[in-house]
Amino acid sequence: MVKICCSLLLLSLLSVQLKANPGLKVRITQKALEYAKEVGLEILKKNMEKEQFPDLTGYERFGLGNVNYNISRIRVTAVEFPNVSISLMPRSGVKLVIRNASLTIDMNWNIRTWMFKDGGRSTVHISKVFVTAMFSTPLDRMGHTSIPLISCHTTPGDTDIKLNGKSGFLHDFFIKYLKKPIHRRLATNSCPNIKSGIRLIAKDLQSLNVPVRIDDLAEIDYSLNNLEVFRPHIDMDLKGIVYPAGNYTGPPYVAAPFAIPDQNDSMLYLAFSEYFFQTSLFSYYTAGAFNITIEKETCRYLNINTEMFGSIIPEIAKYSVVPYPVMVKLMATEIPLVSLQQDSFTLEILESMEVFAVLPDSNNQSLFTVNVAANTSVALNVFDQKLTGSLCLNRLQFSLIHSNVGSFEISFLENVLSYILQTEVIPSANAKLSRGFPLPNLANVTLTRPHITIAQGYVLISTDVHYKH
Repeated sequence: MVKICCSLLLLSLLSVQLKANPGLKVRITQKALEYAKEVGLEILKKNMEKEQFPDLTGYERFGLGNVNYNISRIRVTAVEFPNVSISLMPRSGVKLVIRNASLTIDMNWNIRTWMFKDGGRSTVHISKVFVTAMFSTPLDRMGHTSIPLISCHTTPGDTDIKLNGKSGFLHDFFIKYLKKPIHRRLATNSCPNIKSGIRLIAKDLQSLNVPVRIDDLAEIDYSLNNLEVFRPHIDMDLKGIVYPAGNYTGPPYVAAPFAIPDQNDSMLYLAFSEYFFQTSLFSYYTAGAFNITIEKETCRYLNINTEMFGSIIPEIAKYSVVPYPVMVKLMATEIPLVSLQQDSFTLEILESMEVFAVLPDSNNQSLFTVNVAANTSVALNVFDQKLTGSLCLNRLQFSLIHSNVGSFEISFLENVLSYILQTEVIPSANAKLSRGFPLPNLANVTLTRPHITIAQGYVLISTDVHYKH
């Protein structure tokens, strides 16, 4: 049977341990599999009712001759799956059982022997069909996965054929020889059809091994490290590393072990570790994303010039009698650090801030340089299949490093510098964070009612899913 929805879901699942701790853990619960089952069966019904089946042509032995048959224009008019179960088998895989399935088929038939021939339209009702299939998902050392069909068995059940306008001896004769090819086709095609559907799911799983582009500066590796089946859920370890775009050199961090709490109320759980966010900060630091230049033309709320600074610090006023435009350059001095504690996501960012006077000849004269230590809180949200964020400044600390205009108390400038950061730097950063990090995604599957919890060492997204037909 079936492409049981791109989600028979990651039908995952033998355990194969690789040494590295993951940056992202994914849990698929029994609730998700039940939803996938219902969606998959509905898709299967619709596909079967629309499918164009090939003609059946052949012969059966009859006395001294053969009964040649041709069955054409086969169309499924009704399908019922009253009893279907998907069970997680620890350390084995996933078991699919279909009980008492039935289908109704309309078809043209034609039979010919050396004695006579006849044909017409008929209705076939097949009931008590049983299918049992077992899948596993081993991983190789490269993190590539397949979904082999370990075993599959189909019992065709009862077949009732009604030949339009036929009765008596000929009716029974024709039915006897039409049942055999129908039984054979059902028995031989059910498992290959299941295998074909599973290949589509495996293709979706393979797509996780392709780096996902965030923007021009960074991309995410969501490739699989480990899969393990437990009775109430499937756990998947994904690499969960953010790399500078096109550069897959490992970051200078080691992922710490962590575990998803024992929850099964939602269909899907995504747990992003501190390591995931730290590698993203490393990637953007490497790309220079934390280096920012603020000029008079781009400053929206202040007319930043030497006159403004001189009104606060007399030494600058003495240095520059004529007001010159001011340029502020921010440069990260260290890789920002992330901290995940219960209900708290914070970043520590260290920057140097150099303030220049822009002279009439377009040269820049350095006025002073300060170090800035910023502590920010991060608020997270899920929107359009992406993890988005926004920053809020908690505190700023400034320290004077160098001055070309004489010594002065940095405290005099703290309000102005804080205002520049609040009105120029933080909104710019939030605009970029609002674009979001793409979450692991399968075709046509969207997250519904996601809820975010911040715990010590990881961020947990609890969500249901919806499959769009």
